[in-house]
Amino acid sequence: MDSRSNSAGRVLVTGSRGFTGRYVCEELAAAGYDVIPTAMTSSPDSIVLDIASPEACRDVIEAHQPDYIVHLAAISFVAHAQTEAFYRVNAIGTSNLLQACHDVGHIPKKILVASSANVYGNTAGGELFEDQRIQPVNHYGASKAAMEYMAATWFDKLPLIITRPFNYTGRGQALQFLVPKIVDHFRQRQPRIELGNLDVMRDFSDVRTVAHAYRALLEGSATAEVVHICSGVPYALRDVVSTLEKLAGYEIEITVNPAFVRANEVKVLVGSPEKLSRLVPGLVRPTFEETLRWMYEE
Repeated sequence: MDSRSNSAGRVLVTGSRGFTGRYVCEELAAAGYDVIPTAMTSSPDSIVLDIASPEACRDVIEAHQPDYIVHLAAISFVAHAQTEAFYRVNAIGTSNLLQACHDVGHIPKKILVASSANVYGNTAGGELFEDQRIQPVNHYGASKAAMEYMAATWFDKLPLIITRPFNYTGRGQALQFLVPKIVDHFRQRQPRIELGNLDVMRDFSDVRTVAHAYRALLEGSATAEVVHICSGVPYALRDVVSTLEKLAGYEIEITVNPAFVRANEVKVLVGSPEKLSRLVPGLVRPTFEETLRWMYEE
């Protein structure tokens, strides 16, 4: 049976086996879409796509003719050791994917490209809006900024929307990321934990909210837009620890490890959800405490 005839559309998802990708694929499948998951390596659940290869991008777009594309594939760990990889994957890889659509003459109904709030760098002082000047302070942020500038050159040729997600978390996120690391220590009832700057403040969302927002933005009419994916509520690292102490019923000993304090640490990062709320009314948003409870009780 041809799944095109009875689905909401065919969606190509890059980075489908990553933390975000798994939730986005589930969200899309539950909504009736025919999901085409891709990943760097072969598996029974996805097709192989190395976005660093222009030829591979053209072959996949031509073969599958997706109605929509959700582009999530990226190097996302800020402390990743290989500087060159940030630009090869995050910027050039995205360029290859968009160019491939043009080269094979296939224009999807919507392409969603995930950027990052790290493009703002050390900007602080109230909520950040989408027209805020971007000034990244690390290679991850710089590679995403380069990607955004490149993607914007396609606004008049492809129905493209760029998302800037702020921090988000949930079950299944790798322990190298901060919130899962803290949650894991409490789940194992560890007596102590080593952390960096306890006063860093972040805008946290639930990964399920992010997946819902991505689907809704695909279905909406907005194009040639940059949209924050955020809650608008800042939380200090101390707040995360305090909430988990209440959930776990004990206090943990915190040691500040200077090795975990980056010289170019972004101190405060909180976004305005105004545009997102306008484009996606009724977006389901668990509280951060509900998200932490969900992770802790896994």
